[in-house]
Amino acid sequence: MEQGSQISSSIQSLTKDKEIRYSDEELIIRFQDGDEQAFVELVNRYRNRLMTFVCGYVFDIYKAEDLVQDTFVKLYTKKDSYKPIAKFSTWIYTIAGNLAKTELRKKKRRPEYTFTQLGSNEWEFTLPAAEPETGETAENHLLMKQIYKAIQVLPEQSRIVVILRDMQDLTYKEISMIVNVPLGTVRSRINRARLKLQEALEEFR
Repeated sequence: MEQGSQISSSIQSLTKDKEIRYSDEELIIRFQDGDEQAFVELVNRYRNRLMTFVCGYVFDIYKAEDLVQDTFVKLYTKKDSYKPIAKFSTWIYTIAGNLAKTELRKKKRRPEYTFTQLGSNEWEFTLPAAEPETGETAENHLLMKQIYKAIQVLPEQSRIVVILRDMQDLTYKEISMIVNVPLGTVRSRINRARLKLQEALEEFR
């Protein structure tokens, strides 16, 4: 369990967002009031997060881009359906997750690309910028690649919850609402996923 927590801390330290002025909830309310720049800020804030999340379902970077775009279209056209009783992150992840699940059910025959088949340049959409890159940031970059490779082999249910918790830093309650399973089940899946990630990362050393 302790090793799993270490993995969680490592991921969160590498994907932590910079300090921001407005909360997500403040931005969506501003957007509902007609502030178009608030929409732009939400897109910038969630583009990479949603790409990581949706790729956890479809493992196809091009399909994920389309689904994330569709998510933002829904955000723009259905902005008034958001109510402040829920966190914005729960709302937007639920939209993206539903679109991804619908896409999977279609079972269209398209070329698919797993993370391990993608070139190094195509990893950049999920990795934090490093300007300039130092020895430490290069090591972090490599660690994140190893983490993504390990996540790929997890079962879908475990993969999604650990992405939401350890890469997106959502609360257990938020994750429970997004994936629509009990809180205890979420905790159990995350714990098992962290242990499997630890085992996989040990093999890379």
